[in-house]
Amino acid sequence: MLLVCLIWGVNFSVMKLAIAQIPALPFPAVRFALASLLLWLALRVIEGPARLASADLRRLVILGVLGNTFYQIAFILGLAHTTATNSALIVATVPTVVAVIAGLMGFERVTARMWCGIGLGTLGVGLVIAASGVEFSTGTLRGDLLTVLGVLCWAGYTVGLRRLPDGISPLRVTTVTSIAGTPGLVLAGLPGLLHLDWTAVSTTAWAALAYATLLSLVVAYILWNRSVQAVGGTRTAIYMCVTPLVASAAAWAVLGEQARPSQAVGAILIIVGVLLTRGDRTIRR
Repeated sequence: MLLVCLIWGVNFSVMKLAIAQIPALPFPAVRFALASLLLWLALRVIEGPARLASADLRRLVILGVLGNTFYQIAFILGLAHTTATNSALIVATVPTVVAVIAGLMGFERVTARMWCGIGLGTLGVGLVIAASGVEFSTGTLRGDLLTVLGVLCWAGYTVGLRRLPDGISPLRVTTVTSIAGTPGLVLAGLPGLLHLDWTAVSTTAWAALAYATLLSLVVAYILWNRSVQAVGGTRTAIYMCVTPLVASAAAWAVLGEQARPSQAVGAILIIVGVLLTRGDRTIRR
């Protein structure tokens, strides 16, 4: 999961480079189309064909649409209508939302130590992001609400993974959910894809697209799904608090954005929060 945080944290700066030349909706359409093809090939080579029970396949398709189609569209459109700081702060609530949903549905027992860890991690994220300034207003309301919708979609996807049988591998889960979520993304990005001048896309943008596809989607999604199946959604989602920290460091190194002392304090709180939440080994019988 620390590798996932590294990949997704750097991905914020990478996407800034790519979306400067490839519009917002066509970008995830191309990413998921390529990632689905790569995942399908990897699944055929590594595990071979296998039939899923109709109930499991139906559940994976629903999760794919929820966690890929709806989440990606809500997140990207939300980012287009609000500030990057607002978006990052709202996305940082994912661990809390996952814990609440998982607890209410009885999938996981969220202990006092885990709640403490989630609180510290979220506070740390707030300090990291607030250093850049947070502005909630009527002008950003549309984007903020869309981002909240995206958080609910991703939290539902994460909790839904816990209902899958143990026999379905993380690679198969990632492949099926990615393929299920791709048609909606392609449909949403089709107008932009048809009008985009692909010959004008630079080598840097193509490299950014490759990173966002191979690492941010293929590798990170497999690791995320594996972690959820192994230790649960709450202990996995807490790592979302680390992602903004990595994103800030990457933005400082790649984009020249300045770091602030309060972000160092936030980093300490995030680390303590993750250790508290992931270190709690209490399980629900």
